[in-house]
Amino acid sequence: MRVEGENPVGAAAPGEPRPSEVQRRYLARGLNQPGGKLPLFDRDGREIARNTVEACLAHGWAEPWFANPLKPGWLVCRLTSAGYRVLGREPAAGA
Repeated sequence: MRVEGENPVGAAAPGEPRPSEVQRRYLARGLNQPGGKLPLFDRDGREIARNTVEACLAHGWAEPWFANPLKPGWLVCRLTSAGYRVLGREPAAGA
């Protein structure tokens, strides 16, 4: 049962940012990955646009995970608890 004034999981509070469709697709790819790892490339093999990654970082939906020694310019990221929630999911155990 929903309490008046309470937001269901995945529902943004008034004035709270929501991901664009591109950002949502990027974030959703981490839902089925160990640790919520986000992809470096889209399903067609193209690099994820840096502005998409940086926007998700700025909103707190993703966080840097570790430095990639082979490609130091690439941001290896994972979902945050806020990232899971904005997608309507509970954070994975240990996230």
